[in-house]
Amino acid sequence: MKKNKDTIVNGKIEVTYKLLCKNDVNKEISLKELLENEKIAKVIKNEFAKGFRNIHLVSNEESNEAFKIETVKQFYKLEVQKDDFPDILALAEEDAAARKLFKKDCNRIELVNIETIP
Repeated sequence: MKKNKDTIVNGKIEVTYKLLCKNDVNKEISLKELLENEKIAKVIKNEFAKGFRNIHLVSNEESNEAFKIETVKQFYKLEVQKDDFPDILALAEEDAAARKLFKKDCNRIELVNIETIP
């Protein structure tokens, strides 16, 4: 079945977004970086190997394990028509403005999830 660009798509989309602020933290730290930090290594040794000497912390070189440190955010939801898919970001920004979420250092949004609603 061939669709032309004027075809109307029925249904809705649920958009989830969060507000981004200037001072937000969003950092990923690898396990290797964590274990190479002297303060962290000392705490781990004191907690799990107290009284032992000549202890080394070793991580698997092939492991891509990482920790993420990020600012806890509230998520906001918005329902739009499937036809409005190309404008989702603009519609989410309008929704945030209507809810008066934007502040001095919090003036951007990030789309977190997009789901179709049957």
